[in-house]
Amino acid sequence: NDRDYGQESVEILLNVMENNKEDLIVVLAGYKDKMDKFYSFIPGMASRIGNHIEFPDYEDDELVEIGKVMCRELEYKLGPGAEPALKDYLSKRKRMPFFANARTVRNAIDLARMGSAIRVFNEKMSPSSNGMVSEDELMTIMPDDFPAPEDGLTGIES
Repeated sequence: NDRDYGQESVEILLNVMENNKEDLIVVLAGYKDKMDKFYSFIPGMASRIGNHIEFPDYEDDELVEIGKVMCRELEYKLGPGAEPALKDYLSKRKRMPFFANARTVRNAIDLARMGSAIRVFNEKMSPSSNGMVSEDELMTIMPDDFPAPEDGLTGIES
């Protein structure tokens, strides 16, 4: 738009690339659809980039492993049935807009942590509870703590 310097920045970059092609390496990174759109705005840009490398999305099992690592680093654990629930969530989310691989996993874990806190609060506030919360309860994500995939479309992944 008129208020940003995107076009001017790209023109300067192209000039620097041309004048210093023997001494300069430029790395442009982004999702394929976004990069294709970027290249379409600048005639000849794609041909000036010598190598185009496309990395495939992670497989569902790889995404779950990433989620398990994130949980472990946050000192959480996935309770019984939570791992398949995470896999199901991610499998459905992959087919929706704004899927972003590990960023989507991080957002799913964050939403599940919030869901877990709400679940524990509600359980402990019920009249049949003594209100005591164990460390294990605070650190365990259960299957129902994950949101519905469409609820994960918060716009923070785009």
